[in-house]
Amino acid sequence: MSFNWLDGFVVILYLAAITIFGVHFRKKQLSMRTYFLGGKTVPAWALSLSIVATETSTLTIIGTPAIAYGGDFTFLQLVMGYIVGRIFICFAFIPAYFKGEMYTAYELMLRRFGPTIKHATASMFLITRGLAEGVRVVAIATVVSIVLGTGDIWSIAIICALTLIYTFEGGLTAVIWTDVIQLCIYIGGTLVAFFVILGLIPHGWAGIMANAGHKFVLWNFSTDYRVPYTFWAGVIGGAFLNLGSHGVDQLIVQRLLAARNERDSKAALLSSGLLVFFQFSLFLTIGVMLYSFYGYHPEERVPAPNDAIFPTFVVRHLPHGVAGLMIAAIFAAAMSNLSSALNSLASTTVVDFYRPFVKTGKSAAQELRLSRWVTVFWGIALALLAIITQLSHGMKSVLERGLTIVSITYGSMVGVFLLGVLTKRANEKGSIVGMAAGLASMFAIWLFSTLAFTWYVLIGTVITFAVGYAASLFFSRQPSVVNSQ
Repeated sequence: MSFNWLDGFVVILYLAAITIFGVHFRKKQLSMRTYFLGGKTVPAWALSLSIVATETSTLTIIGTPAIAYGGDFTFLQLVMGYIVGRIFICFAFIPAYFKGEMYTAYELMLRRFGPTIKHATASMFLITRGLAEGVRVVAIATVVSIVLGTGDIWSIAIICALTLIYTFEGGLTAVIWTDVIQLCIYIGGTLVAFFVILGLIPHGWAGIMANAGHKFVLWNFSTDYRVPYTFWAGVIGGAFLNLGSHGVDQLIVQRLLAARNERDSKAALLSSGLLVFFQFSLFLTIGVMLYSFYGYHPEERVPAPNDAIFPTFVVRHLPHGVAGLMIAAIFAAAMSNLSSALNSLASTTVVDFYRPFVKTGKSAAQELRLSRWVTVFWGIALALLAIITQLSHGMKSVLERGLTIVSITYGSMVGVFLLGVLTKRANEKGSIVGMAAGLASMFAIWLFSTLAFTWYVLIGTVITFAVGYAASLFFSRQPSVVNSQ
């Protein structure tokens, strides 16, 4: 079986429908507040689904089954850490974010320390998110190469262009509501794939357990720092990774800020943790089932690399129409994540850089127009980064590649945010020294050590916090220095 005209029609229909739906929200865009915060009117349940869709990308859909296919369920320990991190964010970060109206996470750093830290953290977000999205978008090429038989970088351009259209027009409101639809599509498509695979394995679930039961191992209490998915690296390291991705990264924080109040923000974040746990469990189960499927069907050629295993199965074995729906679901995840990235990158650029440096006294309509064109700039930039990444080769799993990129910089960002919300004696100069020490240390660890990426954020946070606090005490003793507090 292969991709045919019906599958292609389903994909094209989806791409057209979701773009038109997103553009529909144009009329709601009246100012930067509606464009970047959705007017703070979106219900908590929609924000929760949007958070899940935003942190899910093509990397997740094709990369998570690949991890289970080549390993086991120990990746789920990292997801447990994500839930622990969310609980801490609710106590430490969200209350600070709702002390006055903020557009970006980095305005908190302005209030606590000053413009230098704000610009440093905002710049780090722009660079890290840009690089990470380049990796995420390029995963589309993996799917297209399987569907069409060729790695077509035009697919990257098309997905970026269509996503840019509705993000440009509808702002965060369009992003959130298209996220809700896209999450339902890719979860629904994955459930269909689950039952199709189950039907192709002799004796169903009993056959899976007989052939691949050993892959449902969840716990690994090894203390080997080189193993990424252990209980310690997963729960502790995963919690700190989540502090970075959901506590200081504008990609998710923007949704927390868009909630109607602090209570809704916390409810959206915590409920999204439960949904993410279910989602990763489903994708990992798909990977184990595919391992069992190929074990029972040795005549089937196992695709390489492992990231190609799930999309290859979709094209080969799902019924026509359903296969198209599943490919559309993979595109849905890509578009959902990309639209969120475009809006968050644009909000940080306008609020944290344009507004402070360009004093023009623009009207609300002019600021809205500017915000839209900054969104276009980032759409073009991410498409180019994705194409460059597509032309390069290197790391093993696309999911791990994306997580590694953000983990290198998250530590210094989390560390300085914790200095801001947990201490009163930290000051701007000391925090700058701490950020520099944390970032330099993480680059050195990445380049010269075999430490698993799941420890990166924890170590970067500890170094940044400790050095930043000590340096703040030193600078506060200098007679010429005025404490920022």
